[in-house]
Amino acid sequence: MAEEESSLPVIAVTAAVGAVVLLLALLCGLGRSDKKRENEDEKQESEGKTEKSTGDKPVKKSKLVQKSKKTVFVPFSHQWLACSLKGHSNRVVSLDFSPNGKYLVSASDDRVLMLWSTKEFSQKEHKFIRMNVELDSVTNIKFSPDSRAVVGSLANSNTVRVFRVGKKDDGSGNVGVLSTADFPKAAPAEIRNIGVSSKGNFIMAGLAGTQIIIYDLKGEQQEMINTHQMSNNYSAVSPCGRFVACSGFTPDVKIWEVSGTAGEIKVIRAMELKGHNSGIYCFSFNGDSSRAATVSKDGTWKLWDTDVRYSQGQDAKLLFTGSVSLEGPNLIALSPDGRTVAISGQSSVVFWDALAGKELQTLHKLHSEPITGLAFDNTNHYLVTSGDKHIQVVHNVPGYQATVVDLQEKEKKATSAGMRDRIRSQIKEASETLATILGESNGSAAGAK
Repeated sequence: MAEEESSLPVIAVTAAVGAVVLLLALLCGLGRSDKKRENEDEKQESEGKTEKSTGDKPVKKSKLVQKSKKTVFVPFSHQWLACSLKGHSNRVVSLDFSPNGKYLVSASDDRVLMLWSTKEFSQKEHKFIRMNVELDSVTNIKFSPDSRAVVGSLANSNTVRVFRVGKKDDGSGNVGVLSTADFPKAAPAEIRNIGVSSKGNFIMAGLAGTQIIIYDLKGEQQEMINTHQMSNNYSAVSPCGRFVACSGFTPDVKIWEVSGTAGEIKVIRAMELKGHNSGIYCFSFNGDSSRAATVSKDGTWKLWDTDVRYSQGQDAKLLFTGSVSLEGPNLIALSPDGRTVAISGQSSVVFWDALAGKELQTLHKLHSEPITGLAFDNTNHYLVTSGDKHIQVVHNVPGYQATVVDLQEKEKKATSAGMRDRIRSQIKEASETLATILGESNGSAAGAK
């Protein structure tokens, strides 16, 4: 009995030690399990993020980063910049100057047309007249010859709308849209370009595919031209109002002469601009259509003499070929006086002296998106570009410089004192304008080259 009583404490101690050991083992096991589960959770979370970031649907964090990148806009800054026109809430897709030189019209994806005064390009404030596009969006815009209307192609209905512009009848004297009228029929394919003859006898619509439609002013189809281009890249009416031209898949520009009035429109083949090795992105005529410039997928641009006897089978003459330093697709604009060529690539523009065949200056990143519009004003003083929701107005510095050189040559050949005095006066005016642009800060000259 005594031996049994002495063994009880030993058993109790042993049981207590065993319980403590078991408890410690359980606690260690739970800790390892929690840590393992924590590591597995972290691994799954990491793998989940990787899968989401590499899959079709990015994670929310990625979306936020992308959104912040899109909203970052670095304003273009250069000594040549005259001003930036701001007012549209979405991408500007087309623009055009009025024949009377008073206005610039712009069309945007925000379903709005805006009318800007060219007199205000040199001012700090730039007012605009807003014209809403009802139930549609304008993809291309052109002024009528009398500057009293603008003609646009519509995205949804794929037809042409005429906006009559003038002073409102409310006595305010403000300019606005007085009325609109749509052409009666939709085009058989997407309208890529439109043009209005300066003679006021027809309106052109260049379609996707191989067709160009010639309308009268009421929207009745007069002629359908088959361009045989496989795919039309660009179509336009020449500034003189006599020609319709088209470029596309083939390495040439085809030009037709259009004459007559409604019911008597005649279209005949006039000439071709041949010489490129690949399809032509875009082309442009000077003011009297005696010169043309083309830019191609082959990485070159060419200047042409189009003042030829095409009625006798004579084709345009090649004057110059230059290399394009900017990535395509490219737009090209030839100034009305034929002295300057501007070529866009992505968001940049390069200037050329068309008379000397010399590359002059590249303006990089005028916009945050690829350039959609490129045009010189009627006075040769400005080049305007569109690409995002802003319009950049740039001084045509190469144009002023080419004008001075050209006038100096004419001064040498002047046959009278009166002629020399007039030329010297023009040289002085152009030189003073250049000194103002290049010598004085306009608030955006910092860092200019």
